[in-house]
Amino acid sequence: MFLPINSEEARKRGWDELDVIFVTGDAYIDHPAFGVPLLARWLEFHGFRVGVIPQPDWKSREPFMAFGRPRLFFAVSAGAMDSMVAHYTPARKLRHDDAYTPGNRHGARPNRATIIYTSRLKEAYKDVPVVIGGIEASLRRFAHYDFWEDKVRRSLIFDAKADLLLYGMGERPLLELAQRLRQGETFGEIRDIRGTALILSGAEAGSHAGVEIPSFEAVSSDKGRYAEAFRLLSGEQNPHCARTVLQRHGDRWLVCNPPAMPLAESEMDAVYALPFAKAPHPSYREPIPAYEQIKTSLTTHRGCFGGCAFCAITHHQGRFIQSRSTSSVQQEVRRLTEQKWFRGSISDVGGPTANMYGLRCGDASARSVCRRESCLYPRPCRHLVVNGKSAADLLRKVRGISGVKHVAVASGVRYDLLTCQPEYLKELLTHHVGGLLKVAPEHAVDRVTALMRKPGRQVFESFLEVFRRESARLEKRQHVVPYFISGHPGTTLADMVELALFLKRYNLRVEQVQDFTPTPGTLATCMYHSGLDPMTGAAVYVPRGDREKRLQKSLLLSHLPAERTTILQALRACGREDAAGALLGGTGGPLKGRPQKRPAGR
Repeated sequence: MFLPINSEEARKRGWDELDVIFVTGDAYIDHPAFGVPLLARWLEFHGFRVGVIPQPDWKSREPFMAFGRPRLFFAVSAGAMDSMVAHYTPARKLRHDDAYTPGNRHGARPNRATIIYTSRLKEAYKDVPVVIGGIEASLRRFAHYDFWEDKVRRSLIFDAKADLLLYGMGERPLLELAQRLRQGETFGEIRDIRGTALILSGAEAGSHAGVEIPSFEAVSSDKGRYAEAFRLLSGEQNPHCARTVLQRHGDRWLVCNPPAMPLAESEMDAVYALPFAKAPHPSYREPIPAYEQIKTSLTTHRGCFGGCAFCAITHHQGRFIQSRSTSSVQQEVRRLTEQKWFRGSISDVGGPTANMYGLRCGDASARSVCRRESCLYPRPCRHLVVNGKSAADLLRKVRGISGVKHVAVASGVRYDLLTCQPEYLKELLTHHVGGLLKVAPEHAVDRVTALMRKPGRQVFESFLEVFRRESARLEKRQHVVPYFISGHPGTTLADMVELALFLKRYNLRVEQVQDFTPTPGTLATCMYHSGLDPMTGAAVYVPRGDREKRLQKSLLLSHLPAERTTILQALRACGREDAAGALLGGTGGPLKGRPQKRPAGR
């Protein structure tokens, strides 16, 4: 049975009043891959009456009153993506689709959805608390640079005028909040839940011991102070030793409690054992692309200790890997095989990084005080347990279940870990790569990969050698499909030429090139805005103009005839006309016109 999305469905359950009402920018898909349904089911499991208002028409308050007034609070999420990222391309052009909406239609959610939804709820029920969460709230919980307005904005809780902000994965903080309210505490009394942030007056904030970072006023007017704030925050990500963080906004304070503790294996198993329908709500009449992509996938774990500069996963899901038991995953597979529409193929077994399943810190005392940004950069931590045996065993057990014909691993894999995981690599290449293995070196110039917090070229070259040798031994024609980023802070046109030549040298072709987007909360976005590496204070070259970003991207697509003219322009712009023959074949054609002045950072 689905959770109710209107008062009629609530009454069929015998509910005249709900405890918590979720409002989300996504369609309601009752599947654990989506945050709001997962958290709503989690509260339902613990005895709360819960409803969901998916993609309400935000132009008036009436759609937000579908259930009436909740007994405890409203819980608001913009959806599985930041609403601005969902709406605009890296060139700030409006997208015309939305994979989380029936029919893939654009326009079902507003820009800055968290702010708009909260405003409508306050208009409808001024005295009902509103709790905001999801990735939009999580990564905008402090004063942050906003790429679409090209300025530093206040913490989202101030602009949304919400009563509480939940960040990270929400099972622990949301359940604790609901239980304490049910036990009689008032909303205003609850100020100490891990994984939450709130607004306090100066006098109230003074009672909270912790670390103070530069104020909103300071970081919005001084890029150096912005970088300083990011550096201070980076040391407070480990829930085992993190402190409360305070940031002044005018005469009020943002008080951010330490992160919630990771879920234990038994708790992860309990979450994924909830009675999900594994389908969109039956009221939808059109397919939802995001669901079609994950309907036969399995989430085996969450979190990532890679700490890549451009990625938000570590900041939202945490650095510690939280894995399910193999029996929990097997049970989900068996339930999947009972679905009438299941045809025997599982599209993915993994998480943010597939081969991090079961990995952990091997030293509890070191973990309790660790303040590293990454367990892999600049070199793997000596306490990291990287054996891939658990992940290999899981793959064997999944494909051995009756009714399963094929199992793919579509999640990304860390190639720098694979070389230390021979058992998992063998399973992967023998049974789970459909001819193409997707990996993400992101670049091949060591200075750039250092800024990305990724391993350098030599590590990728070593992996390619191992991959090709193992594929040959297995007598399989398999290829690596690499993913790269153009326009990342620190990258010049000359760097992209070197990367393009590297691809030619190793006979690699990219399927797509990701043009860097400065998303809230990441290290790379801090570099983009401040022009500094916040950890070292060193200046960082930032490609900003649309023309240079377009030229950078084109250099990786030399196998496409349509890119030829643009590639010639890029080579001329950075004085690398000598590379035309290698990239384009033959002489590469004439380079007409005078060489242009080389861009800064050459």
